[in-house]
Amino acid sequence: MNASPTPAASASGPRPLTDAVTEIRATDPGRIGRALAQRPRADLAGAGRLMVIACDHPARGALGAGERPLAMADREDLLRRCMTALSRPGVNGFLGTAEIIEDLTLLGALDGKLVWGSMNRVGLQGASFEMDDRFGAYDADGIEASHLDGGKMLTRINDADPASAATLEASAKAIDSLSERGLNAMIEPFISRWEDGRIVNDLSEEAVIRSICIAQALGRSSAHTWLKLPCVSDPDSMRRVMASTSLPSLILGGEVSTDPEATRASWAAALELPNVRGLVVGRSLLYPGNDDVEAAVDAAVALL
Repeated sequence: MNASPTPAASASGPRPLTDAVTEIRATDPGRIGRALAQRPRADLAGAGRLMVIACDHPARGALGAGERPLAMADREDLLRRCMTALSRPGVNGFLGTAEIIEDLTLLGALDGKLVWGSMNRVGLQGASFEMDDRFGAYDADGIEASHLDGGKMLTRINDADPASAATLEASAKAIDSLSERGLNAMIEPFISRWEDGRIVNDLSEEAVIRSICIAQALGRSSAHTWLKLPCVSDPDSMRRVMASTSLPSLILGGEVSTDPEATRASWAAALELPNVRGLVVGRSLLYPGNDDVEAAVDAAVALL
């Protein structure tokens, strides 16, 4: 089934996207598996530079974007924004959890795209167990059965929290399981700490380099491993960060920026480095400050 992007939804307004997928889920759930199996796919090796839209934040209870604490709570609006972003020229990938990947597959929005399944979402934002980031979403079997291209794992390393050891072990096992199937493993590593009851990621040059060195050594083989990394403070720092790895890497978008031009400039500088293969951006493009998703996506694609 195909549906074109629609005007912004409200809780009381028309909801054609969610109504359509809810009807299928209620009356013909087997259609989801058939749609995943029949979806036209892309080839990672031949894709060149990547522009990947990320939408796995809600599964961790992270619903905010910029000044809007519940921005991602309305599924109709979220699907519409994802479909708008995916329809733009140059966008060739998507990253999400099973329910949104299945919704977008039923709507035809993922045809011809590379798709990564998000794997560990149990470390809920703001929870006392946030660092205990177990794998409760996709596993390698589910990614293979859904005909996806790989799996992404958030791998936060907190020297003061014993839960980090379990996360590292689980990430290594997930990398092995994906590699055995010839599927891509996308690791998103951070050095993290507790600060005033919340988890804060250290984005300094030294911390990002340390996180890379730990993450890239996980698993029996790194043949199918890529990294998903933040931009650091300046181009010289970013060069030193990327000099710490030979793995293909994608730059993540992070929070909605109050200075989108400066953010794009930092992305552009990172994209000049040979092992940076593209961008993985979520809220910055789906919920830009001016709410113009098309313009935000097109400006990011232009950097590639």
